[in-house]
Amino acid sequence: MTQEFVIALGKNALSTAFIVAAPMLLTGLVVGLIIGVFQAVTQIQEMTLTFIPKILVVVLTLFLFLPWMLNVLISFATNVFNSISTVAH
Repeated sequence: MTQEFVIALGKNALSTAFIVAAPMLLTGLVVGLIIGVFQAVTQIQEMTLTFIPKILVVVLTLFLFLPWMLNVLISFATNVFNSISTVAH
């Protein structure tokens, strides 16, 4: 096992984690911005108005993107398991 292999594996793991988390984080960000603008315009400062829509949208996004996210994670795991045979020599 070389340093290059470990660095490449770590880089691939981090990029996979960012790719898998991106849909939920981006939708939460967009909904939060929209609600923030709405609250600023209407001067409604209700705390539940920020949390409940974001939670619902993130859960909905999770259900919509779950098959794609699982495919990405399975692909990553398959690559890691396949690379074990090259490292074990």
